[in-house]
Amino acid sequence: MPKKLIQRYMPDPKTIREHKHLQVFGTLLQNPNLWHMNRRSVAGAFAVGMFMAAVPVPFQMLLAAAGAIVFRVNLPISVGLVWVTNPVTMIPMFYFAYLVGAFVMGQAPAISQHELQLSWSWLLSQLEHIGGPFLLGCLILGVGGSMLGYFGIRLLWRLNVARQWRERKAARVARKMQKNRNELDSEKSD
Repeated sequence: MPKKLIQRYMPDPKTIREHKHLQVFGTLLQNPNLWHMNRRSVAGAFAVGMFMAAVPVPFQMLLAAAGAIVFRVNLPISVGLVWVTNPVTMIPMFYFAYLVGAFVMGQAPAISQHELQLSWSWLLSQLEHIGGPFLLGCLILGVGGSMLGYFGIRLLWRLNVARQWRERKAARVARKMQKNRNELDSEKSD
């Protein structure tokens, strides 16, 4: 993975530890595993972040931070991935979750995308009609996104490591061949 690229944009652990909303976790944020950038930690952070992004509550970032602490995965990545569901993507994503849930439950959709509103009053008034399919769809999308993120990052990381090994091997062979050529050239000139 582009570890250095990710680290360039990562906030400083001290800044995150001092964030007012994360103070509830106290000394738990001192665990160095929460800040590591390795295959296990990043893949786990993608799993936690993608799952929490599908949870339809307003405090997803705190849930992602708690999940990162429990599973000892990279905290900034898991919290950052929650922003997959932002004000622009929230309605289409949650409507898709509702459609998936309705399909799995064998129900016809009770609402269209044009009827959706981003307000608590509308959601509470429609909850008895759409609650079951919506929550089931969110669970399915959360688990699916979590698995896709986890295994996708593991695969990409592995492919990147294999590519780096091939490049190192090719460079080593090239250096050895150049050394042999130099030795042959020096013998010919003598």
